Amino acid sequence: MSGDSEKYWYNLTTGEVEHGYVSPHVDRAGPFETAEEAARAPEIIRERSRAWAEEERREDASQMNAPENDEN
Repeated sequence: MSGDSEKYWYNLTTGEVEHGYVSPHVDRAGPFETAEEAARAPEIIRERSRAWAEEERREDASQMNAPENDEN
């Protein structure tokens, strides 16, 4: 993780963009390459959450539709 201390982070508590390890890790989202990207963190997090939820729904549906492997 070298170099992460020089990247940008979004503070989940204050909503501020920070450069480096300013706040405790529990309050930070990131790292991001630019301040502009870090400022979009809430939007990026929502997009990724939606994508992960959709992927899980597809996997669940795929498993439900898969034939059971009956070894009787």
